[in-house]
Amino acid sequence: MNHAQSALNWFAVAVKPRQEKLAARVLRDQGLEDYLPLYRERRRWSDRLKEVEAPLFAGYVFCRFAPRDRAPVLRTPGVRSIVTFGGRPAPVPDAEIWALRQAVGSGRAVEPCSEPGPGQAVRIQHGPLSGLRGVLVRTRDDWRVVVSVELLRRSVAVEVDLADLAPLPDTRRRCS
Repeated sequence: MNHAQSALNWFAVAVKPRQEKLAARVLRDQGLEDYLPLYRERRRWSDRLKEVEAPLFAGYVFCRFAPRDRAPVLRTPGVRSIVTFGGRPAPVPDAEIWALRQAVGSGRAVEPCSEPGPGQAVRIQHGPLSGLRGVLVRTRDDWRVVVSVELLRRSVAVEVDLADLAPLPDTRRRCS
């Protein structure tokens, strides 16, 4: 990684309702690295049921930039603000973006999940999600690992096989 790349961080960018795809496309067109994790969702209209791609984090897009270069991001159509902490843009750790990319790219079922509560922390040891860390939860029919973006206090759940998991000492979180 060169020095210029090391100055770049991931940030959560708050966008107007249903403007995630537009904002991500315009950020990309400006030469910025964006990430808009999507999942497949079934939506019902009065006459039919359709599967659509929806943002995992409604109202947010991730963008990689140097904090001093935030003006073009803020001028992007659809963008409301950059998520801050103490008045400064708050970076999202690379490891959290990596975990989201692994979960979304795994080909497994992924869905939004509310902020997890107490539960079993695990690391996936085998398969396409190898190395991913999260919290194990049980749904009606399967097991999932919850991956969180702490800054947004939001999470996603990805389907897993129990045989691929190793427990971690942290047992504080689970999806409710």
